[in-house]
Amino acid sequence: MREIVKYGIGEQDFKSLRQVGCIYVDKTQYIEKLVTSGSKYYFLARPRRFGKSLFLSTLRYFFEGNKELFEGLYIDSIDHDWQKYPLLYFDLNQERYARPGLLDRVADNMFRKWEKLYDINFISQDLSIRFSNIIEAAHKKTGRQVVILVDEYDKPLVGNLNESANFEHYRSKLAAIYSNFKSSAEHIRLVFLTGVSRFSKLSVFSDLNNLKDITFSNEYADICGITEKELLDNFKEGIENLATAEDIDYQEACDLLKQNYDGYRFARMGSDIYNPWSVLNAMDDSEIGNYWNETGKPTIVAEALKRINADLEKVFDTHCSLRDLQGLDLLDPNPIALLYQTGYLTIKNYNNKLRKFKLGIPNREVKEGFFNELLPLYQKSKALKPKEVISDLIDSFILGRPEDAMKALQAYFAGIDYSLRIENENNFHNAFFLLMDIIGLDTKAESHTSEGRIDIEVCTEDYIYIVELKYDHTAREAIEQIEDRHYARKYQTDSRKVFLIGASFSSKTRCIEDWEIKKVDFH
Repeated sequence: MREIVKYGIGEQDFKSLRQVGCIYVDKTQYIEKLVTSGSKYYFLARPRRFGKSLFLSTLRYFFEGNKELFEGLYIDSIDHDWQKYPLLYFDLNQERYARPGLLDRVADNMFRKWEKLYDINFISQDLSIRFSNIIEAAHKKTGRQVVILVDEYDKPLVGNLNESANFEHYRSKLAAIYSNFKSSAEHIRLVFLTGVSRFSKLSVFSDLNNLKDITFSNEYADICGITEKELLDNFKEGIENLATAEDIDYQEACDLLKQNYDGYRFARMGSDIYNPWSVLNAMDDSEIGNYWNETGKPTIVAEALKRINADLEKVFDTHCSLRDLQGLDLLDPNPIALLYQTGYLTIKNYNNKLRKFKLGIPNREVKEGFFNELLPLYQKSKALKPKEVISDLIDSFILGRPEDAMKALQAYFAGIDYSLRIENENNFHNAFFLLMDIIGLDTKAESHTSEGRIDIEVCTEDYIYIVELKYDHTAREAIEQIEDRHYARKYQTDSRKVFLIGASFSSKTRCIEDWEIKKVDFH
């Protein structure tokens, strides 16, 4: 009887995962890098559900000397003394921090256990003082410096991006606690913090001038997530089961996984990374689903983008510096950094001459998350469900039926919620671009030609659509602009059929008023 493959869905404890025989993608080579690099303080940011907690748990059992758990893994092959260090695992995942005071409760619960373990008399209510006493006492009692692991150090901040009072309350509390990393340095062997974002103006980053941020490090680019090689080495049986369930061959199943879950990249020279949460669920279910989207709605991200009136059309296809991607300022959050750090944008490539990253949406799963959650920033359809719109648009554009596509779009925009009106031409472009891009076809915004700039291009295997959008102007004017500026000329040697689409949006009805479609004949 063949043994059942266990994928450990949602299991973030390394010990439990190993003891029950779940598949574990070996990341222990990065532990060797950490312990031999000479650095004491590390920070790693990755989007949610990317394996940060599991890696931190792996570090925990390594520093606790649990050698038997690592049998057969990379770290088991190196020369290491497997000493047991006093370990403080600071887990901030326990609360949502929707109101002040919850951090005190979480920290007090952890601190009481450590104070009992290291025979500390309770002398102060102050969290920073208590943490300092715990670090010093643990070192003195065991004779070894302390290892401190902080899981989701920024959880109270991320949950309050749009609540300035709560954000400042928790920023102040966390800054006081984390200040001990510097003041108690003589008692510390290693500190490793994980989170979603490197928040600016938080003292842990300003005070620790020797903090090693490995978030964008080429050396640590693959520390979380699953590379192509790791997918093929560890999930052969799961891919075969997926192929059987989808009635496709093995390579087609691999392609399906890549299209839906691959495409993340976290460093200039990093590999393409698959979302581990989605891959594990797809393997377990033998089915492609929107697993990452289902684990949490990006309400906080959407509200922040709306608050700062982010121009999403420009954000989705942009070049930026490393500085642009680092840090978040509550008062003026950079939408590019916000979307990158939360996993909705990722690195696509790097220009060495310009020293700029090109960003884009990672994969189909993330595009659908954008469609379902962020597009309502600009409109909210009551007439059609998102899946129906996606299905209609895919069919219409792939089969060369632009008239049907425009009818579906008109019905969609007609269902806009009055409170979420499209108020200007930029918002109309944003909404239209997102809607077109989400269908998974080759969509480009503001493509430059020698005579102008094309609003939107949609390309399929057999058709090319050149779209000009007008706000309170006629569709005829849109078509005339396309023709006058010869936007279609660059496709005259292309074997695909070319359609010109001019669309007019009315500020009064907040709907597509009319459109005009013209097929191009280059002969």
